[in-house]
Amino acid sequence: MAFQDFIEEVQVLGRDLVDKVKSLIHEGNVRRIIVRDEHGNTFLEIPVTVAAVSAVIAPVLAALGTISALVSKFTIVVVRTEDKPPSSGEPKNGVSS
Repeated sequence: MAFQDFIEEVQVLGRDLVDKVKSLIHEGNVRRIIVRDEHGNTFLEIPVTVAAVSAVIAPVLAALGTISALVSKFTIVVVRTEDKPPSSGEPKNGVSS
């Protein structure tokens, strides 16, 4: 199967920023999280991989907590990966007859 990326934007208040990012990281199909303020300025860009999550999560969440105290509204841009079904012209088992 092939993978397809799609982008989602979520509006959150500063007090909810850390909790929302935590929940997005734990979803599993998220590849990248970008935190922007209401003017479109990027504060933080987090590439989410399985190996990096455990090693980097604590300092990133601490930084987000500090940033969220400074700004009241944020946009979280979420890049997700989703399985793309095979096209109808290809055999499902990968063997052509």
